[in-house]
Amino acid sequence: MLRQSEKVILAGLITSATQGPSDNALDELENLVISAGGAVAEKILQKRRTRDPAFLIGKGKALEIADIASRSGSHCVVFDEELSSTQQRNLENLLGTKVIDRTRLILDVFAKRAKTREGMLQVELAQHSYLLSRLTGRGREMSQQWGGIGTRGPGERALEYDRRRIRTRIQHIKNDLDRVRLEREVQRAKRLKEGVAQAAIVGYTNAGKSSLLNALVASKRSSSAGEPGPAWADERLFATLDTMTRRVYLPCGLPILLTDTVGFISKLPTHLVTSFRATLEEIRWADLLIHVSDPACPDEIRIHRNAEVNKILKSLEVNDYPQLQVFSKADLVPAGSNERLIPGASGLWVSCKTGEGLDKLLAAIEKRLLASWGRAEIKISAHQGHLLALVYKVSKVLNFRADGKGG
Repeated sequence: MLRQSEKVILAGLITSATQGPSDNALDELENLVISAGGAVAEKILQKRRTRDPAFLIGKGKALEIADIASRSGSHCVVFDEELSSTQQRNLENLLGTKVIDRTRLILDVFAKRAKTREGMLQVELAQHSYLLSRLTGRGREMSQQWGGIGTRGPGERALEYDRRRIRTRIQHIKNDLDRVRLEREVQRAKRLKEGVAQAAIVGYTNAGKSSLLNALVASKRSSSAGEPGPAWADERLFATLDTMTRRVYLPCGLPILLTDTVGFISKLPTHLVTSFRATLEEIRWADLLIHVSDPACPDEIRIHRNAEVNKILKSLEVNDYPQLQVFSKADLVPAGSNERLIPGASGLWVSCKTGEGLDKLLAAIEKRLLASWGRAEIKISAHQGHLLALVYKVSKVLNFRADGKGG
């Protein structure tokens, strides 16, 4: 993990297979470093036809980075790609500094942000899965350990011992997560029993999802004793990792459950997607997805980020769920300006700071949900008042008529 204010050099690679905008390609990596507590001293972007199997960016560029690190007093180089164990070993030997890849950096940020038991278990599972795939080729310390005179013979390799120890820990974590998952399923079953509609807020990290949840809750009710506190919101990447659900009331008076989810990011490590699958599966129970985008970033970056979000939603098999596009941080883009005419996109503009568009968003959520519900005529006897109360609680009553015969 990065030390506080540790000087860091960023290194990126652009090839013919690179997807996404090339301009400011290392800006997101810089934000990750800042979130991890580091300080960026230099950014270096290398363009090659293909990845170098030995040094990723090529030996010549790696030597150039070594010289920059020496002159700037940097003791860490962060690469915007996932390095193989061979590439990392070669780069560390050549640069003479600590080398971290994008995956390890994201894992470090997640480790700092995890607060709940479930979040910490999920991060630890991802860290051990990452480490397990990188144990090979660690050099002399992985040499054969021989037993002494009178023993049963050769001892086991340290590599095999480490692998078994990590696999054992992974299994223990999975068992703990299974218990947490059962608790989550019990909570979910209670919510489903209430018959209340659910909506999930999804989007790129730092798009304003937690702020939107807090603003919607505050717009329709004030906090009182015994109610859960607001979701943690911060400008840093991955400020919140834990799924949070709050009850919000629509204009018609019906309640819905809004769930804030962990933010997505480009090149999201497979270990994290796997580890956080139990949390992300909350999305699969939603009746509606609220896709939050940051309109303040350039169009090319916004389109790329939306594509990354949709890619992850597809992996969760929820890409065909009903979606509402929401552009947050409207206070940063003046009303009536050309910047609000986003090409090829239509959505609602909201500001969590000024409250702009929140009522329109709740009305749009209500419209989308009611359109997906069926209509039914229900006859309830006069002595079944509890059923009538339930109907009013979980549905919108379009017409009520008493027949004068106790029904």
